[in-house]
Amino acid sequence: MLEERVLDLPMREADVAIRMKEPSQADLIRKRLMTIRMRLYASKEYLERHGTPQEISDVSRHRLIFQSTKSPQVAAGASLVLHLMTFEIPSLLTVNNYFGVLQGVIHNLGIGILPDYLAMDTPGIVPVLPEVDSAEVPVFLAYPEELRQSRRIAAFRDFVQGEITAMRRQQRAAE
Repeated sequence: MLEERVLDLPMREADVAIRMKEPSQADLIRKRLMTIRMRLYASKEYLERHGTPQEISDVSRHRLIFQSTKSPQVAAGASLVLHLMTFEIPSLLTVNNYFGVLQGVIHNLGIGILPDYLAMDTPGIVPVLPEVDSAEVPVFLAYPEELRQSRRIAAFRDFVQGEITAMRRQQRAAE
């Protein structure tokens, strides 16, 4: 479920969540998975058509695609968006999850603000102004204490950790 609302895990609105901030509820098990940064990305085709920004003020000639700054999950991304908005962006596309931002970028709609891990495996999109990024964003896996012994939760946790390990190996190999 891609949801910008923070679900109440103790009330079982979901069994497990991956959150881009540390959960505040006391009765949750939380595991820090990784740290990410929000960065600017665009499709190669979009940049060929509209030009590649050479400095941050050049974003004022492009459409910006981002997740709503009102979302409680995206504080670092929101800070980056608010900074970019000081350059009087003429056209905005706001969506309610990062998959929507990614789809906008893939379909040549503008420059998107995305978590760095999401752009890694997406062919055809490239970083724009790589020196422009957000503060580090911690990513946590969280689930209710009562599900500590759940095999489903353990299987999901192990799967997620395995994917993160594989992603890190891929990053190191690319460097």
